[in-house]
Amino acid sequence: MNRILLSLAIVIVLFGCSKEKNNDNSQPNPTPGIDTVATAVIINANTTQQTISGFGGADIIDWTGDLTSDQRVTAVSPTSGIGLSIVRVRVPVDSSEFSQAKATIDACKSYGGFAIASVWNAPAYMKTNDSTIGGTIKPTSYADFAAHMKAFNTASGGLVAISPTNEPNISVTYESMQMAASQVADFVAAEGDSCGAPIMAPEPFNMDENYINTYLGNAAANSKTAFIAGHIYGATPYQLSVDKPVWMTEHYTNSNISGDDWPNAMTAAKEINDCMSAGWSAYVWWYIRRSYGPISESGNIQKLGYVMAQYARYVRPGYTKISCTANPSNGIYVTAYKSGSKIVIVAINQNSSDVYLPFNVSGVSVSGFTRYKTTSTLNLAFDNVSISGSAFGITLPEMSITTLMSD
Repeated sequence: MNRILLSLAIVIVLFGCSKEKNNDNSQPNPTPGIDTVATAVIINANTTQQTISGFGGADIIDWTGDLTSDQRVTAVSPTSGIGLSIVRVRVPVDSSEFSQAKATIDACKSYGGFAIASVWNAPAYMKTNDSTIGGTIKPTSYADFAAHMKAFNTASGGLVAISPTNEPNISVTYESMQMAASQVADFVAAEGDSCGAPIMAPEPFNMDENYINTYLGNAAANSKTAFIAGHIYGATPYQLSVDKPVWMTEHYTNSNISGDDWPNAMTAAKEINDCMSAGWSAYVWWYIRRSYGPISESGNIQKLGYVMAQYARYVRPGYTKISCTANPSNGIYVTAYKSGSKIVIVAINQNSSDVYLPFNVSGVSVSGFTRYKTTSTLNLAFDNVSISGSAFGITLPEMSITTLMSD
């Protein structure tokens, strides 16, 4: 009997040692209950990329009405609101309306943001077809058109950039101008210095590379253009071979789906990530206040707005994107930014399960982060993450976006 007990004890000890050895050789699961461990994200703060201009939306007063005072704060405050740092406005045809957006522009500026403006249509008498739809600018009206934009810039209180054309590469049935890239370039070459604000152009419907390159092929227009602007309807973000900041100045993902729809908001999160990963400096949604926008018609922040806040609140104008493993594992997308010694990391988990994501940071000393996360049930929920050394990890909830802001 004693021999049997002794043998059984030896078997138990050997089995226990064997199991312990296997655990030592396997990848430890640092978070109980998490089945997936992603490949580590390598961040190097010494390797800098584009400077971030900001994240924003449009306030087109003639078409949707102006934001209220409270809605402006909800849109642009980086503490109590979404933190949008760019407001895009329309240059009205009627000069009596030039100052109508000034209150919203001033609100954005008061929180460290700025305004940009686009022309949908010049006054009909300046156009080749004397119509509010289609047509181009008459060369004999170039100076008058530039003066029109300059007067708007003055009345609105000052813009960071102005676009002479909105989606000139498509034909539509509403207020518009339909112009070839060479025609947009001819105007900018002639009057780009006289429009009251730096030029952003040519703002094609689909960030058409050929259209943009043709425009930039005019050396005079190229020299007078501060920012390359365009929309991504029917297109995906890509790396442009240009030596100017690239701004995505209009898009929305689905007007038939509420801004509170979580899967649609996650689609927008991935789109913002992709614009940043493509080297672009700005992301501007279409209407700020809309059923499918970041703010509802009643003025409440929707899921889309909380997703945009994960970037806009914490990656402010002037931050620099830094080197970062962009897609460490399936469904995981990461970008990183810095300002001085502070870094911000934004991570998206498109998977239907929680994922543990390791990080390794170099080029900056970090002792901890404030973590903000938005999920289908949470909105900018925050806590503190303490770390020791350059390597650490966090759990990304399923279908979520997380922002880490260093202490």
